[in-house]
Amino acid sequence: MALLSGLAAAQQAAPAPVVPASDASAGSAATPDAPTGAVIPAVEDKRAFGVLPNYRTVEGSAPFKALTAKQKMTIATKDTIDGPSYVLAGVFSGLYQLTDQNPSFGQGMKGYSHRYACSIADQDIGNYMTEGILPALLHHDPRYFRRGYGSRLGRAFYAASRVTIAKTDQGRPVFNVSEFLGNGITGAVGNAYYPDSVGLSPTMVRMFTQIGTDAISNVLKEFWPDVKHKFFKPKS
Repeated sequence: MALLSGLAAAQQAAPAPVVPASDASAGSAATPDAPTGAVIPAVEDKRAFGVLPNYRTVEGSAPFKALTAKQKMTIATKDTIDGPSYVLAGVFSGLYQLTDQNPSFGQGMKGYSHRYACSIADQDIGNYMTEGILPALLHHDPRYFRRGYGSRLGRAFYAASRVTIAKTDQGRPVFNVSEFLGNGITGAVGNAYYPDSVGLSPTMVRMFTQIGTDAISNVLKEFWPDVKHKFFKPKS
């Protein structure tokens, strides 16, 4: 229902004004030099598909402008406190409840509440590690630079591969240490509140599950403007 509500809101919203390229660090920018055929939103939506936090997506063809450490922490904070993200955590908690992950948590409302609190902890720690703290320390850019053109398969591969390739504060490509180390730290911290899943193997499972989730998230962010442009064109 949250997804349908977000999509309906996107359909009714009036077009936002174009943001100058100098504001690219804020998460959106005009892209006049994008290749023909690219779907170019004037301003990135705060949420893709109505529920997916989209604060760190920018158009890859826009002039690159480095973020300050404060701006990186701001992106992490916005992703963390975004309302629909708590709904998604609730959905995942329900799935964990149905499959009885971490059985020591029990069932019923008590078990669900425990799983929900752990999901929020994973989500919040992961956001700050991969989008704020480590990018600031390692001088990496935590944003997703949307491609917006080319074949669907090529764009999907590009989007998913951004979990392994990031940009430095100078705009150069580099292995995405922030993504892997940040989610590794988050997975390790989970040993403190997942008593049924302690050790190297469960830590690696949590780490790569989150990396895979981030890859899927990038793909959804890559194609959301296409979906919106095709199905939710503003009424003239």
